[in-house]
Amino acid sequence: MDKKQRNIAPVKLELLVAVVHNSKLAYYSSIIQSHQANMQFTVAAKGTTHLILNYLGLSADRPKTLLTAVVRSDQAGDLIEQLKETFKKSGDYKGVAFTVRLTSTIGALAYGFLANEKSIKEEQ
Repeated sequence: MDKKQRNIAPVKLELLVAVVHNSKLAYYSSIIQSHQANMQFTVAAKGTTHLILNYLGLSADRPKTLLTAVVRSDQAGDLIEQLKETFKKSGDYKGVAFTVRLTSTIGALAYGFLANEKSIKEEQ
């Protein structure tokens, strides 16, 4: 009987959540991808300031995007720092970002993809 062994879970994973301006989505997506994130998901969103501006009778509704990605814990800190520095630029670069630790991932191949781990392999 052949035994299959896998080198599983060398690093933990975190879910990155960011709200950014639509006009800078590609920019932020490339930053996230440079930190070994294999999967990103985007959804149209609205920021919280539109509520206050509407109450005051001002209209400044700028389209936003909710961007989520699974990132490695060993990359998450550097990624958040890079995003914080970018958010300090002009208004188009403003946004909010945070990570949430994932406690489990089902399946070695799914984990390997999400962690960008190339050492997951089957051995005999």
